[in-house]
This record gives sequence, structure tokens and C-alpha cells, in this order.
Amino acid sequence: MKRLVIVSAFLVCIVGYAQQQEPLLTLDVKNQKQWVDSIMTNLTINQKIGQLFMVQAYSNKDKKHQNFIKRMIRKYHIGGLIFMQGTPEKQVRLTNIYQSKSKIPLLIAFDGEWGLDMRLKNTFRYPWNMTLGAVQNNTLIEQFGYQLGKHCKRVGIHVNFAPVVDINTNPKNPIIGNRSFGENKYNVAKKAIAFTKGIQSMGVLANAKHFPGHGDTSTDSHKTLPFLDFDLKRLDSVELYPYRQLFDSDLASVMIAHLNVPSLEPKEGVPTSMSYKVVTELLKKKMNFNGLIFTDALNMKGAANYAKPGDIDLAAFLAGNDILLIPEEIKQAVKKIKNALKNKMFSQERLNQSVRKILLAKYHVGLNNFVPIKGEGIKDDIITTKDKLLYRSLMKEAITLVKNDDATLPIRDLAKAKIAYIKLGDSDHLSFTNTLKKYTQVDIISHENLTGLLQRLKPYNTVIIGYHKSNKTPWEGYKMSNEELIWLQEISKNHKIILDVFASPYTLLDISDFSVIDAILISYQNSNISQEISAQMIFGALEIKGKLPVTIKNMFPEGTGITTPNLLRLSYSIPEDVGMNSKLLTKIDSVTRMVVDSSMAPGGQVLVARYGKVIYHKSFGYHTYNKKQKVRLTDLYDLASVTKILGGLPLIMKSEEMGLFNLNTTLGKILPYLKETNKDTITIKQALSHTGKMKAWIPYYLETIDSITKIPFNKYYSEIKNKDFSIKVAKDLYLINSYTDSIYKKIAETPQRAEMGYKYSGLVFYLFKKYIKNTFSKEMDYLDNEEFYKPLGATTLTYNPLNKFNKSEIVPSEVDNYFRNQTLQGHVHDMGAAMMNGVSGNAGLFGNSNDVAKMMQMYLQEGYYGGKRYFESKTIHKFNHRYYESDSIRRGLGFDKPQLNSEDKATSKYASTNSFGHSGFTGTYTWADPETGILYVFLSNRVYPTMSNNKLGEKNIRTEIQDLIYESIIE
Repeated sequence: MKRLVIVSAFLVCIVGYAQQQEPLLTLDVKNQKQWVDSIMTNLTINQKIGQLFMVQAYSNKDKKHQNFIKRMIRKYHIGGLIFMQGTPEKQVRLTNIYQSKSKIPLLIAFDGEWGLDMRLKNTFRYPWNMTLGAVQNNTLIEQFGYQLGKHCKRVGIHVNFAPVVDINTNPKNPIIGNRSFGENKYNVAKKAIAFTKGIQSMGVLANAKHFPGHGDTSTDSHKTLPFLDFDLKRLDSVELYPYRQLFDSDLASVMIAHLNVPSLEPKEGVPTSMSYKVVTELLKKKMNFNGLIFTDALNMKGAANYAKPGDIDLAAFLAGNDILLIPEEIKQAVKKIKNALKNKMFSQERLNQSVRKILLAKYHVGLNNFVPIKGEGIKDDIITTKDKLLYRSLMKEAITLVKNDDATLPIRDLAKAKIAYIKLGDSDHLSFTNTLKKYTQVDIISHENLTGLLQRLKPYNTVIIGYHKSNKTPWEGYKMSNEELIWLQEISKNHKIILDVFASPYTLLDISDFSVIDAILISYQNSNISQEISAQMIFGALEIKGKLPVTIKNMFPEGTGITTPNLLRLSYSIPEDVGMNSKLLTKIDSVTRMVVDSSMAPGGQVLVARYGKVIYHKSFGYHTYNKKQKVRLTDLYDLASVTKILGGLPLIMKSEEMGLFNLNTTLGKILPYLKETNKDTITIKQALSHTGKMKAWIPYYLETIDSITKIPFNKYYSEIKNKDFSIKVAKDLYLINSYTDSIYKKIAETPQRAEMGYKYSGLVFYLFKKYIKNTFSKEMDYLDNEEFYKPLGATTLTYNPLNKFNKSEIVPSEVDNYFRNQTLQGHVHDMGAAMMNGVSGNAGLFGNSNDVAKMMQMYLQEGYYGGKRYFESKTIHKFNHRYYESDSIRRGLGFDKPQLNSEDKATSKYASTNSFGHSGFTGTYTWADPETGILYVFLSNRVYPTMSNNKLGEKNIRTEIQDLIYESIIE
């Protein structure tokens, strides 16, 4: 008796709830009601009772099942179907069939909490609600609801049983967990409202579940009847809060859970779904809900254990539910309800109330004018670029940093970082590690025992530990094993540790000591996109913004979330993220296929970025025409003259910026050995603009080989390295040390061109190598690496790559039969650079497209990259300027620039005058455009097997691809 008094008091206290609007009514309410009335007038009792039932249907079952559904429609006049497993195409086909069999259009429902993927194969999957709970921008949640509404509508779904609004305050909850937005009732309500607004704007009814609240249970209602021993004050303030907010936002429907809540239903063992006090007195009368009310599935043990089939359905209807979801035995259910009406256990008006609501809902979703669903093009309509972009946006907003001692994240100083990755968990990690490796060298370390692992980790100062668990469903296990917990603690004792959890945040509950872990990142799910985005955040290419949706012990309260800055490193996305068209960009694929098929080059790499985001990055073809080794994105190419702007020019610009010379300084001033020569008075500005009347190049090697046999003279070369012959020209071929002075002497003495004006020449970049060594007492390759490549994380940008990389990682350039008489693989193709020990300002640099892009993006960002300023902005502008444009000379200082008038085609016809770049003799090319934000890298070995093959240049392939890139810009 005492409990009944409490219940009554509770119901009185919530009488003050605002009257909900009529969420099932449409704008043309008059026509809607006329349609409902016209149907109600002609319905028999059997047909009215049939409208109450929603039967489960499958699109992956046989004819027997399809005939069963047809029989349910024909014999029992069922009002709706909830589709389960299958494919969207089959579901659409069956929906059309079933609708054609039904006199009254069927209401089609679906469990699609995170998208159609929850039930259907080959559909789009959005993140779990727990992941979305970390997102602070609720506009994105509304967009998610909108997109899911589009998907549902496309395949003929009228009701989506989402959002889940259970407030997950119990980490041990076995059935809600990741399906909840979290433990904060305000956050849950806001997310649910945003989702509901989005999905219902598409004419699909949302459904809040599981009323009155399934979040604080430790049992699964699919298997038993969960017990909630909360008082009324707690229920009103927590579990019911999001429902009240949703009712004010025109929520269309609610699902009643199978729960044992004594404070709401005193009668022992009565599930909330069968309780008149819960469904009618609380939900309908006191909370003023006027939308559709569904039971949870009546075949779940939380309901099925309560009574026999038929009796369950009757009890649920008597409680006040409108739609009886997944009845166990419809024949018995119809019989029981019909007899109950006959025996006046409820009135016909009560039956009419539910049927009218069901019909109002059917009109609301357009079933008054049902048109068979189009079967063609479903996949393109439900897996769209908008969905992919939105998924990325949601993950970028969700991933959460809960601990960040000493600003461990983002990793800034790549020059000093020695990074290892260790995998924990039992799921895939490749997208994560592949993306990590785009930023710098990250070594994957593993060992069968802890002792061996710790030994292998000794050389590293930073360890990234990825904990990867299955992303298959939100119910998958997330707990670390005891062994993993021990390993985590032991590894953390002697290294800077970044723990990245690709699973539920509840994973952290079993960690005993957080003090030894420097940074903890919660990435929530182990999807490929989550892995890619999380890796980008670790290196500061993306900000971290998420807030923890649940509390972890007393360490990390709900709402914890440390934000990090964007260091302006390259990030990786899809074309539409930067206003480009994916389909148009794929035209590049056909061009690169043609390059290989037409023997323009054996293979290559193409990278396209815009606004600092790489949106096209593909390799094509093979290392050679024997097609034994495919080109990988990590493979290194001989960059040839691209070295000028990535190897020589950076040190020239830095020297000028340091005040060591100015643009009008003469070569004789910085290199005294040129005094009194014809190079003495050439200014740096003239030399770098190619207006200093220097020869294009000098074939130094010719005097060192037999002109007939092409065999190197013994006085110049040795097959063995020694103190006198230490300049490595190629494999087993060493040049005499004294020849370096001969090269500089030849440059000094060679006659100047007679005519004034422009003539491309690489000689100045040889000279600057000498200047750099004289000035800094260090070689160019060392300085480039220390000043630029290492801090940029451009680990493949290197001279003499065989010192660092396996030969198989380096693409061959040419089969040299005129000088070195061998296949050049890892040795610079340019003969002059080879005679400078592989290091020169004009050639010698190797690298992959990703690392070339880092240097070019640094230039695009006016000298800033990765949280570090490499140049002042004015320096970049100074060198990216045409000083002789009035003389029809297109060049900047070192940088190539777009063609003027009818000059040879240096770049795309669409490139702006501010754009800059360079091409390379081996078939390489890179270009950047500050006005459009476009960065482009093309690498190939068109000189294989012979440099006489110049089809690539003759057909302007590199710039033709660049045209395609510009034509792909849509905004």
C-alpha cells in the first residue's frame, strides 16, 4: 500500500509536464483525417486488430518465409513489418511485393541505430551512439539523422527504432553500452533531439527507446527481465529527462522496454511493457505523449517469460501500447484480443484510438499514396560522398584526449622522436599504422614475450600503443586481458607512452595505474576511418575536440576532453572535403594506365592535395617493364631536377634569410675562386633566374671514359673504394677525389653564352654546394636532412638512398650503357651529381611523393609546417617572384613558374601566376598553387630503360594530369 501511495505522488508531481503537440499530424491535417476516416469506416474488427501487429520479415530467407509473410497480410491483416537481416535490394523488392498484397499500406519499420548497416549488408555504417556522445557539435548529429532518414526513405522504411536515449550510467550494462550517447542526461537529450529533428525532416518517424530507461541495468532484456530498483525521484530526474525534452520536439514514437521497475509498477514481475501504470498513466496521461507507442520485441525473454503467447500481446495492448512488435504467435494473439473485446475488457473506442494513430502515422509517411520503390541505383543512393564526409566529420569531432602530460600530443619534434608502435587487442591495425608512417618513421615492434619486447623497445623514446578491438557490433567485448594490462604497465615504466583505445572508453576501467601513461586517446571504434583520423591527430594534422561521454573511475569525469592545436601538417581525406569531385579525379587513373600501356614509363606515383589535405594518392604500374614488382606509395624515385627546389634552394633561401648575402650579391663575392672569371659578376638573382648567360650543363663525365667503348678510364675510377677513390658514382665504381676540383674549375672556365636572356642552367646549384660546404663546414645532404627533412618527417627525402633503404624500395632509373654500364637503382641518374658523390644542388635527391608533398606544403604555408617555422613568409615570396617578367622570362628564383604567352608548357593552363614548382628529367614533377591551394606531385621513371624515351614529355602527360586536377575543382 505504501508503494502505491508513492506512485500516486510521483504521478501527481509530473502532471505539470507540458502538453505535447500532435506529432503524428501533418500540415494538411484535414486531408489526413479524411483519409483516416475513410479507411476506419470500412475496417472490420479483424482488420482493426490486425493493424496492431508488426511482424518481423527477412530479405535473406527462402520462399517459405515469404509465403508466411503473405499469409500474415492476407489472413490477419497485419499493419506493419519490421525488416531484419538481408540486403537493401532484396528488401525493396519484397516490400513492393508485400505492399501489393495488403489492402491497407504496411508501415515498415527497422532497427537502424547506426544506419542501415545494423541489419542490412552492403549499406552505410555510422558511428555508435557512444562515439557520437563525444561530439560537441550537435549540428552534425542532426545531419546524421537527416542522412539516415534519406537512406530509410530510399528503401521504403517509415519508422526507424532510434534514437536510443537510455542514459548509460552502468558500465556493466551488457546490451546498451555503446548504443547510448553516454551518462549525461543533458547531452543524451540534446543528441537525441538533434537526431530526431534530422530524421523526421525526411518524413521518417523517429522512435525513442527504451522507455522508461534501460541504461542502468546489468542484465539483457533479450535474455531475462532486468530489475531497476530506483525511486521515483531518481527516475524522474535521470531516466525520464530525455523523453520530456523529446516530447517537446515532436518525437513521433516511443518504444517500451521490458523492465522490472517496482517504483513504477508495484505488481511483482510485470514488465513495464505490460504495465498500464507505465504506458497509459505515466507515458500517455502524465507525460502527455500523443505519438505511436511500440512495445519492444515481444519474443524477448524479458516479455516472453511473463505469460504465454497471446496473453503477452493482450497484456501489452491493455497496458496502452499501439503496436505489438514481433508477436510470438499471431493466431493466438488475435484470438485473445478479439475475445477480450467481446468480453468488454477494453472498448472498441480504445481499439479505434490505436488504429487511428497507426493510420495517422501511415499518412504522415506518405502511405496514402504509396508508389512502388525504385529498385535501380539503390547502392549509389545510400552510400554517398555526403555520408563518407559526415562520417569523417563525426569521428574528427568525437575522438577524445583524456590525458596529456607535458603536452605529449601532438608529437611536435619529429627530428628527435624515435617512435615504436605496439599492438594490443585482437583486431586490425593496418590503417592506423599505415597513416602513422605517413608522418615519420614508425617501427612496428612485436615479440612473443614481455622480456623480449622490452629489449627491442630500448632504442625508442616514444611508444604508441594501439588497443584494437572488433568494430563488428557495439556489443563486442572491449576488456583488456590480464596479460595486456601487465604489458601496458611494464612498457610504460621506461618510455613516453601514447595509449590509443579503439574501443569503448570503459576499456580504461581495468587499468590500475594511469600515472605512467603520458597520453590517453579514446578513438572509440576500430574502423578504418577512426584509425586514420586518430593517427593524424597524434601528429597534429587535425585538432582533437571530443569530450568523454562517460566517467572512468575517479580519474576522468564525464566531459573530460583536452583540446589540441592543428600543427598544419598534411592531413588525408577525400576530394569532396576540399571542394573537389572524386569522379572527375578518377580520370587520372585512366591516364596513368595509358602511361604504362603506352610504355611512357613503367610506373609511378601521383599525389594531389588541396588546402593541406591529401585527397588523391595512388601508385601505378611497376618498377620495370618486366612487371615483377608493383610500385608502392612508399617506394623512392630519383627526383632529378626537382632536387633544385627541394635540396639546393632551401639552403640558398636559408642563407639569404640569415643575411649571408642578398639577391644582388655576386657569385664572385660568395665564392672567391670565381673572382676574375666570367662568373664573377653574375648576381644570385640572375643565376637563379637563369639569366646569367651560363651554359645549360657540362658533360664532365665524357673526358673520364673511352669515347668508343664507354669504359671508364682507370686513372679516374676504381672498382674498390679507398682513400684516393672515395666518390661513389655507382655500384663498384669510385671516382678519384681530386676530380671534384676539376668540376668546379670547368664551371669557372667554361665560356659564357654570347646571347643575353633566358637559358635554363643547373650550374649554379653545383656552385652552391661548394658555398654551403665552405660556409657551414658541413655537406649539403647533412644540412638538408637536419634542417628540413628530419623535422618535417620527410624520412624518404635523401641523397644516396642505399645508405638508408633496401634496394627493393628504390625504383630503378635507367639501364646506363654510356657511362656506368649498369642498371641505376639507388644511384643518382644525373651524371654530374653522381660525380659529386651523389650530392648536388641540381640533382641527387630521392624520395616518395608523400615526402615531396611535405616540402611543397611547407612552401605553400609560407615557410610554416608541423608547428615549426622554417622560413619567414617574406623569404618565400622573395624567391617565388619573377624578377625578369618584363623580359618574358617566366622563372622565379630557383622555382619554375607558369609559362608566359607561347612559351613551352611548363604547367597547367589553369595554374595561377603565383604558382610554382619544378620538373625533373627522370619523369618527375611537382607544383603548388597558393591561389587554389592545389599541390601536385607526379613521380615516374620514364628514363627506364633508356632516357631516349621521352613520350611522357612529348605528350605533356604531367601537365595534362594537372589540368584534370584543376577541372575537378567544384568550389
